[in-house]
Amino acid sequence: MTDQNALKKAVATKALEYVTDGMKLGLGSGTTAEVFLDLLAPRIRGGMKLLCVPTSERTALYARKLGLTLSTLDDLGQLDLTIDGADEADRDLNLIKGGGGMLLREKIVAASSKAMLVIADESKLVPRLGKYPLPVEVIEFGHAATATRLAAAFTALGYGDVQMTLRVRDGAPFKTDSGCLIYDCAFGQIKDAPKLAAAILAVPGVVDHGLFIGIATTLLIAGPGEVEVITKGG
Repeated sequence: MTDQNALKKAVATKALEYVTDGMKLGLGSGTTAEVFLDLLAPRIRGGMKLLCVPTSERTALYARKLGLTLSTLDDLGQLDLTIDGADEADRDLNLIKGGGGMLLREKIVAASSKAMLVIADESKLVPRLGKYPLPVEVIEFGHAATATRLAAAFTALGYGDVQMTLRVRDGAPFKTDSGCLIYDCAFGQIKDAPKLAAAILAVPGVVDHGLFIGIATTLLIAGPGEVEVITKGG
């Protein structure tokens, strides 16, 4: 087991402490979230009852294989907790997500939950967001024009020339589970995340972005020998 895999297992094990019988649980996407599902599955087989809402088709498929009971937001309404990973997180509990391309559904599920628990290793904890390119999800129609308007919005905020890359997979534009495209925007450093978030959402053609502001309630950050718990106001 590599050090990173050991950290993922440690933080996923800690996350189990937050799951109680009878919960309506949002299931995150990504490798750390899947490690959490691997550890959760034996509890389900042992009798724990959960109703789970996945944040992606991949997570849904994986959860079904493990025997978890899945439902939908339309059927359940508000969830008790969502457990998900992050590409970057700061100590104010702001996140960048979307490296796996699932940011829209991840945000909808998290925003529909009473609490969001973020699980990550220490490499994801940063002083300020932005080193990881920010994913912006756009509809396919006129996406190049949307990208031009985004670039103008970034310039107006003082970011200068932000490199924007249309995400490609297997030689074709990557499509999200919702049939949209993603532009990865390399800021280097984000000066004012709420202001940037508002500017991005004001651009016609944008569906959503990977900035999660005011959504996460607890961060679990795995480092050598310990898992740090970071909470709002903590």
